[in-house]
Amino acid sequence: MVDLVTSVSLWELIKHAGSWVVNLRRASATRKEESVNALRQVILAAQKTSVYIRHNDTGYKDHNTEAELSTAWTELSFKLEDLGIDALAQRCRMKGMHWANPNQFASEDLEKADIGLQKMEALASEILSEVRR
Repeated sequence: MVDLVTSVSLWELIKHAGSWVVNLRRASATRKEESVNALRQVILAAQKTSVYIRHNDTGYKDHNTEAELSTAWTELSFKLEDLGIDALAQRCRMKGMHWANPNQFASEDLEKADIGLQKMEALASEILSEVRR
């Protein structure tokens, strides 16, 4: 099982992202493009998930959509892990696990993991803006 991401690892993510961006600036154009695409996919996944949650608030529940969200977040975790963005990858992995079985984590654990959609999108946007500099 994936360990919960805590506020301590949030600091590690920020610290890691800085060194990762420095290394990425020296990377090949292909690697930069892969990184930009993966970070954009985090933003898109957060927005798609947000739309589903908003729709879900009206009483709508679609297991197929939840399966798609689980797969999307998990695939994203693999891409980010391959690119060396491990802390964000771990958050995406947990988000995928949550959508695979929303009842497996207590709400306190999810809050402690800090995998809210706004947070995920903000982290990806922040790293993306660093990459673009």
